[in-house]
Amino acid sequence: MAGHPHYREAHPLIFVITHWINLICMVMLAFSGFYIHYPFFDGFMGVARGMHFVAMYVVIINLTFRIVAAFFVKTAQDLDSREVDLDIKNWLPQEKNRHQFWETVKYYLFLRKEGVISAKYGSLQKIAYLATIPLTYLQAYTGFAIYGPTMDWAFFRGGLDLVGGPMNMRIIHYLGMWVFILFTMVHAYLANIYNFAPSKLIFLWKETVPEGKH
Repeated sequence: MAGHPHYREAHPLIFVITHWINLICMVMLAFSGFYIHYPFFDGFMGVARGMHFVAMYVVIINLTFRIVAAFFVKTAQDLDSREVDLDIKNWLPQEKNRHQFWETVKYYLFLRKEGVISAKYGSLQKIAYLATIPLTYLQAYTGFAIYGPTMDWAFFRGGLDLVGGPMNMRIIHYLGMWVFILFTMVHAYLANIYNFAPSKLIFLWKETVPEGKH
């Protein structure tokens, strides 16, 4: 937030690295996915397919690692604090922001002048970030399901039958890509709505400490 310190304890280096990995892989997935859907130049399909699969595997491994690490790595519960506790506590209901969901929604809808400042993640942030977990695994499943018929995988064939065939699964996978693209755009905007201190911290691991604060 404006005028508030952003300390490294909020995002330990290991989580800065997982964030970088996630971003790079998402860009690779979006680019290769667009190309596979619509080859806008020749001679790249094999590379695009390989890129798509490698990036997908890395994203799933990276996400799974991030989930497990939340139970072991300690992080600050506030951006402006160096006091740390297990990271998983940032994702559970907290007394500081347990009842602020609707106030946060009002702020983003311009129905409230001042933002709700509490804990490292607001209630709306938690819901949005946590929602990306099942959506990421679902996106991987739909991708495998599209590829599944060539490998005769029964588990993924069942998913195809459930949605009415490969074309419908392809549409779901394609729409899923747009969900992540839009989420990334909104996430980048809201994370830097006050200043670029959050990006400096999560990308460069650089603290931002306003003058007069330590």
